[in-house]
Amino acid sequence: MRFASCTGKIEISGIRKCFEGAGPGAINLGLGQPDFDTPDHIKRAAIEAIERGQTGYTPNCGVPELRAALAEKFRRENKIQCSPEEIMVTSGASEALFLAIAALVDKGDEVLIADPSFLSYAELTKLVGGKPVGVPLDEELRLSSEAVLSKVTDRTKLIIMNSPSNPTGAVGTAEQVRAIAELASDRDIGVLSDEVYEHFIYQGEHISPARFSDNVITVNAVSKTYAMTGWRLGYLAARGCALEQLLKVHQYVQACASSISQAAALAAITGPQECVARMRDEFRSRRDLLVNGFKEMGMDLIVPDGAFYLFPRVGDGDAVAARLGKAGVITVPGSAFGAGGKEHIRISYAASRASLEEALRRMRDIL
Repeated sequence: MRFASCTGKIEISGIRKCFEGAGPGAINLGLGQPDFDTPDHIKRAAIEAIERGQTGYTPNCGVPELRAALAEKFRRENKIQCSPEEIMVTSGASEALFLAIAALVDKGDEVLIADPSFLSYAELTKLVGGKPVGVPLDEELRLSSEAVLSKVTDRTKLIIMNSPSNPTGAVGTAEQVRAIAELASDRDIGVLSDEVYEHFIYQGEHISPARFSDNVITVNAVSKTYAMTGWRLGYLAARGCALEQLLKVHQYVQACASSISQAAALAAITGPQECVARMRDEFRSRRDLLVNGFKEMGMDLIVPDGAFYLFPRVGDGDAVAARLGKAGVITVPGSAFGAGGKEHIRISYAASRASLEEALRRMRDIL
């Protein structure tokens, strides 16, 4: 068989390589998956949906009750005014990212992404024939409007924002987020805002760019917030006629998200939120555990304000990640997230305290 040229340009995920390559006894700090179980009230909602026979297709954009609950969530938490008709439920945030990029980017169009940033952004851009353009981060590992503006050309079609950030844990300031959103509006450039870590912030606040521009497609999921990664349930908000364009792709790629997962997501969004606060507090405690350990080693590290990742500078990130792997600690080389990350490694602290303490012990001789 002869494969399409665009797939030949795509790399196998560096994160998955690390995850699947972990040997016996290795401590895996490479995967961004909360180690908590899905809360009981969410699991019960899924079981009840199965028992009442809610196992068929749903409307393409999701069940009306969930879309209404998400519209209220956006209004209350994000200060985004959108109707249920401007919301689509997807099979994870990953599908939502693909839908937005596929609907907006033509062959040869440029997509501005932070360098380093979550690796899917560049690869999905290549998949549709677009050109990912890296935007260097500032000294605090944040994306500034000045850096974005310096990369804008006549071919720029989309700017991708991610706050809190994977892999850096950085949280964009209100001024930065607003400036980028307004820049995009002024130049009629789309913005794709990936907000899956919005509830895990330890300093600062989460600001959605859609508060300042109608050119924004906001992507989120229940995966990280409610420890539901395997449920594969994401969602997006797109104002005006944008949702119809995304629907054209979604209806042929996926048709609809899982009916059972939608029932679980409705319980998650409308139910008690104490479980989220408990996870956030535990992640903050784990962050502090690692930060203190790395500081004792003299590591070059910016303390992350959100998400559950550390992104220390270690010199040759590829070499250090390989040495750590041999010592039984799996991390992701920063180069997997772009050229700007080559001197770093990414460490996920979505693992137990005992695992993190043992990982620090194993890493001490190397780092």
